[in-house]
Amino acid sequence: MRAAVLTSASAVSEITLIAWVDVAEPGARLLYHHGFLVVDTTPNVSLLGKEACEGLRATADAAYRLSELGRVHLYQERLGPDRFAYFAIARPQKGAVPSASVKQLAAAA
Repeated sequence: MRAAVLTSASAVSEITLIAWVDVAEPGARLLYHHGFLVVDTTPNVSLLGKEACEGLRATADAAYRLSELGRVHLYQERLGPDRFAYFAIARPQKGAVPSASVKQLAAAA
C-alpha cells in the first residue's frame, strides 16, 4: 500500500517531522527534504542561508534519531545529478501513544 506523499517547497521543520510521526499511519511517507542533504547541511558549502541550513540539520538529525528508535524507515530517491528526495516512512508501533516520539527523542538526547 502506497501512502500519500506530503511535499513542500522547503525542508520540513524538525517539529513538523516529530509531530507527523506521532500521528502517521504505518506506511505513510513524508518527504522531508529534496536536494543534496550532505551539501545542504554543510556550512560554507550550502547555498542555503545560515538559519535554513541549521534548521535542515536539525530536521535531518531528528529523522536519524527517529530511525534509530525504530519509529521511521529512511530512504532516498535519486532525482538527477546531485539531487535526491529524502523520505521518512512511518513504522508500526505497538502500544504507541501520542507524543511517544517526543519522549523517545528527549531520552535519546
